[in-house]
Amino acid sequence: MIKKWKSFEEQLDMLEYRGLIITDRDKALKYLERIGYYRLSGYWYPFRKKSTCSDKKSDEFLELTTFEQVINLYIFDKKLRLLVIDAIERIEMAIRVDVAYILGMNNGLAYLETKELHGKFSKQVINKGINKGKTQQQVWIEKFNVAIKRNQKTDFVKHHIEQYSGNLPIWVAIELLDFGMISTLYSGLKNKDKDKIALKYNVENGEIFAQWLRSLNHLRNIAAHHSRLWNSNIVDRSDAKTILPNAQLNNAKPFMYFCIMKQLLNVICPHSKWGERVKELYLNFPIQNSNYVDVEQTGSKKDWQLWT
Repeated sequence: MIKKWKSFEEQLDMLEYRGLIITDRDKALKYLERIGYYRLSGYWYPFRKKSTCSDKKSDEFLELTTFEQVINLYIFDKKLRLLVIDAIERIEMAIRVDVAYILGMNNGLAYLETKELHGKFSKQVINKGINKGKTQQQVWIEKFNVAIKRNQKTDFVKHHIEQYSGNLPIWVAIELLDFGMISTLYSGLKNKDKDKIALKYNVENGEIFAQWLRSLNHLRNIAAHHSRLWNSNIVDRSDAKTILPNAQLNNAKPFMYFCIMKQLLNVICPHSKWGERVKELYLNFPIQNSNYVDVEQTGSKKDWQLWT
């Protein structure tokens, strides 16, 4: 059994029946056609009434809730996602260079060599799951080989296949990696190498920085797949004490990770206006004087301006 298919007009009728105020029907239909009912449902969820018989939400909307409010919240989230993608692109490029440089210094093929990486990554065998019996490095290399195959007709890959028997030095191989693979490779570096890169960004040690990168990759995936970000539940979390020990930030919400991005950008692009753009977006949060929707649901505090 699945829900019955509904036309865009029927979807809008249902929303209106449930109490959502539609002031411009043609415009609302265009948004449904372009964005989709299910994706928008995440943005009108906070505007739904609480059920009288359970902790769940009912289908009915709170009084005076408008379709325009929902769209404005969606647009705010879209702008936030674009800011996250902008920041993480710069962070990814910088970490890409850092990892390639420190590995390549000793051995151009260090990423393939067991002895050049941390033993937990290169020697310790996974004891459960689909990768049981393999090391993390072996799993990583399998993904890397898929990336080579996918890009085998790319000029620089083709050149190394023809001229160097397919051996890509790390400063070339790194260009085939996505942020997730880069963060995994970073976590597999020897402690001294992880620490050296971490200290560059004023992070206490490489283990903390490795977790930061995993968390940022999680946010990157949310933003890149156009998923709801502004009040999302962050699954791959970093310890809040590693960013602002006295701030008591919520590491389950995205704001703390915006603070991490800002700290990294302060090193990578010290003259960047990224933090100012985040502030401007926050100051223009589209839902004002609401008891149900508030910018602090991103995980920020009342004096959030001090931390970005």
